[in-house]
Amino acid sequence: MTRGRFITLEGGEGAGKTTQIRLLADALSACGIDVVLTREPGGSQGAEEIRALLVSGETGRWGPVTEALLHTAARRDHLERTVWPALDAGRWVICDRFFDSTMAYQGYGLGLDRDLIATLQTTALGDFRPDLTLILDLPVETGLARANARRGGEDRYERMDLDFHRRLRDGFLDIAKREPDRCAVIDAAHPVETVQARILDIVTRRLGVTIS
Repeated sequence: MTRGRFITLEGGEGAGKTTQIRLLADALSACGIDVVLTREPGGSQGAEEIRALLVSGETGRWGPVTEALLHTAARRDHLERTVWPALDAGRWVICDRFFDSTMAYQGYGLGLDRDLIATLQTTALGDFRPDLTLILDLPVETGLARANARRGGEDRYERMDLDFHRRLRDGFLDIAKREPDRCAVIDAAHPVETVQARILDIVTRRLGVTIS
């Protein structure tokens, strides 16, 4: 059996990942591809319980190291119970955030050492990496306005200060620059249909699948 493909979507708050994940899943499913949708932190029972600790409460609830450890623990459980079994079964997995978010949020955003985060990721993932990472990029102010309109800013990350979100955006762009073979940056300020078309084009070219 052919192993499935693993696609991750990344970006700052309000970038439209949820919408684009759904549209991509619909397009792949229409081509006969069995798709699993998941998210981080979360995606398995244990990881969802850790997610509740991470996204709620005061903005300073956790220190950067503690946050990174919690995210890494959730990620390992997610991989073992959801992602790897699905890929082994030949299914394609689309994930809303993955390890790049830990590097961007806790590293670039909160100032945690890159090498420490890289060590944690190696411990959790080994040499496993996404086949493709799509980074949805847009101005910070635009993204936060979208996020606040959508959910009222209950996520503790959404409520962090503007400078944090600017560092976050710069972090995602730097990650893409460092790993251009895996990552693709997409301008998420465009209409949904334009962003969708760009995503489908990238998936077609990079993963060799024909999407009608």
